[in-house]
Amino acid sequence: MFDNAEGMVFRPPNEANSLILRVTIGCSHNTCTFCSMYKDVRFRIRPLPEIIALIDAYARRFPHVRRVFLADGDALIAPTDHLLTIMSYLHQVFPRLARITCYGGPISILRKSPEELAKLHSAGLYTVYLGIESGDDEVLQAVNKGVTAAEMTEAGQKILAAEIKLSAMIIIGLGGQTHSRQHAIHTAQVINAINPTFLSALTLMLQPGSALRQAADKGKFQPLSAYALMQEIRLLTENISVAKPCLFRSNHISNILPLAGTFPNDKEALLEEIDIALEHCPSNQLPFYNDKGSF
Repeated sequence: MFDNAEGMVFRPPNEANSLILRVTIGCSHNTCTFCSMYKDVRFRIRPLPEIIALIDAYARRFPHVRRVFLADGDALIAPTDHLLTIMSYLHQVFPRLARITCYGGPISILRKSPEELAKLHSAGLYTVYLGIESGDDEVLQAVNKGVTAAEMTEAGQKILAAEIKLSAMIIIGLGGQTHSRQHAIHTAQVINAINPTFLSALTLMLQPGSALRQAADKGKFQPLSAYALMQEIRLLTENISVAKPCLFRSNHISNILPLAGTFPNDKEALLEEIDIALEHCPSNQLPFYNDKGSF
């Protein structure tokens, strides 16, 4: 309401009731081929006076805020002292504030020292949302994610080592027909190595304007059918074997089959649910473009 910054605002579904504070504008990486977000803005870290004034405006209108999400696409790119000042002021003006969350890109996480992440946790950083997308190096390179599977694993582990909760996101179908099997298996391996607190499986959406959609339109990327997408999530589920509980959700607007459970306890029940859906889904389908909605 008070934020006149440019561009659209995006946030995880779980932050629907949070105050969205845009400490950065856009995404620091912003070259992922599957993503059409933040293409209409130039990335910048907002200066402290601008953010403080915005917080003051929010506090006058919404004094009882309990949750704040630091936007945009990668708040952790901001210097740690910058973030600590913002978080301290948030707690000062919102006495009921219980949690602060943000997106964190893998490159930005890797640039933070363990000591910096520990300070952010002590200042109230409760959850970091990390887009793993894939655990396969070929897929990660093809979509310009900017890191390898090993680096992605290290980034996720660093967040958890700082005692910050990690909400990881992966994208079913991101490898297309060519890399579907290795995408599923290697993504499961990364999930097992990280053992995130929360795991969300989204389904690839070929958004108009994205580089991957253009590749699909030219026949250079072959998306999966609905049946093949369910086969892929089954293979992923079959290969997940985390040691600690991981809350799993696949109920985003993009998903064909909504799933919910906790690994490892609900693994067999999830597989059974997928198998039932596969039995009732025709296997001779055309590729599923799935271009409705947004990440």
